[in-house]
Amino acid sequence: MELLCWDVQEPLRLDVFLRRQLPGALGDSAGSMSNSKIRRLIVAGAVRVDGVQRRIPAFALRRGSRVEALLDKDKFFFERQPDDICFELGGKDVLFEDELLIVVNKPPFLPTEETIVEGRANMHQAVVDYLWKKNPSLRNPPYAGIMHRLDRATSGVLLFTKSRTANAPVHDMFEQHSARKTYRVVCTADGRAAPPERFSVDASIGRLSPKSAPCRMGAVPEHRGGQRARTDFHVIGRQGGCFYVEAFPLTGRTHQIRTHLSLSGLPIVGDTLYGGREGNPAWGSRLMLHAFRLEFPYPVDGHIVCVEAPLPPGFVPEA
Repeated sequence: MELLCWDVQEPLRLDVFLRRQLPGALGDSAGSMSNSKIRRLIVAGAVRVDGVQRRIPAFALRRGSRVEALLDKDKFFFERQPDDICFELGGKDVLFEDELLIVVNKPPFLPTEETIVEGRANMHQAVVDYLWKKNPSLRNPPYAGIMHRLDRATSGVLLFTKSRTANAPVHDMFEQHSARKTYRVVCTADGRAAPPERFSVDASIGRLSPKSAPCRMGAVPEHRGGQRARTDFHVIGRQGGCFYVEAFPLTGRTHQIRTHLSLSGLPIVGDTLYGGREGNPAWGSRLMLHAFRLEFPYPVDGHIVCVEAPLPPGFVPEA
């Protein structure tokens, strides 16, 4: 999230003012920023005037006022994609649930959380809807705390808290990496030499693409703003033009597994952004990255909980 601030020099409508100010602040040309997107930003409650949240695009600004906009650049520039799915969470998609936690199996082509695009389906809202249907007497939406995220194109294990009392210990287990994640990956072989059965990538990464373009990460040294990242890999099989790999990220950077495999010459099938070949239509032409397992200390007594999401088609070599 980034906080942008301006002082008003002349009376203007709030949406007109932001239409003038945001392109320069975000490094984007005025022509690629729609008026509807700016209005949605205001209606979503992300804009304050003199410290007061203003949700009316036509709000009249006075000279000398202070305007603040809090936004996530990635979400702001991200539009709904044509292959986004509609999804309703059902009991078969719930991998673990008690009074504190709910762990679900997220499908691909679904964002983890709400984006700037109004009405866009997301996993967080699907969890809230599911919990509300289980307890329809609630007057307000039930709580579902977002503790970690999966990319829109990635499927698998995703944990939410059901009580704010669990937020601190769950946050700590992800920050301190006592929660252990295992991903299943299908990589593009295409004549490449087989990698070692076990190998690690310890390379700092950072964003290479501009904020107005889809996020693309790459090797960036720490002295230039890169963040240290390490992933351990285990090659579990090869079939045809694919390697089947398990990935164990020891840090939690954006696109970490995708970037590290691309740097290793093993881009993920379906990950054309990082050099992978097109996905197999039999597998849904998807990014072949699946959050398979999550092991974590339970927030109350520390006992280890292990949750697995069933492997979708294509993630197991045929016998």
